[in-house]
Amino acid sequence: MARIAGVDLPRNKRTVIGLTSIFGIGVSTSKDILARLGISEDTKVSALSDDEVNKIRHEIGLIKIEGALKSETQMNIKRLMDIGTHRGKRHRKGLPVRGQRTRTNARTRKGKRKTVAGKKKAAAKK
Repeated sequence: MARIAGVDLPRNKRTVIGLTSIFGIGVSTSKDILARLGISEDTKVSALSDDEVNKIRHEIGLIKIEGALKSETQMNIKRLMDIGTHRGKRHRKGLPVRGQRTRTNARTRKGKRKTVAGKKKAAAKK
């Protein structure tokens, strides 16, 4: 089993797809790495030799991935909130950041609906 950057790669998948299980590596980055090393994209992860795994491990070591990438992303969001940008304020309030509408939708960011008191009671008192 190939273990790279603390992640077990799925054995039965092609190498180009298996590398995408590492946070921070997508299909295009995976293709670039394999092209630089001269490894076929169609090779299964289980068929990789130890030498090839070590080459891949060295190439991936040059890229920011997993924990370092996640912490950098969190620091960027924290910086936006600290300097008080519009995006930072939206992050702080838990609202959509990239201009989506919130009158309807946005349930993922806003959370589950809370019911508000009905208007029928107020109308009935008159």
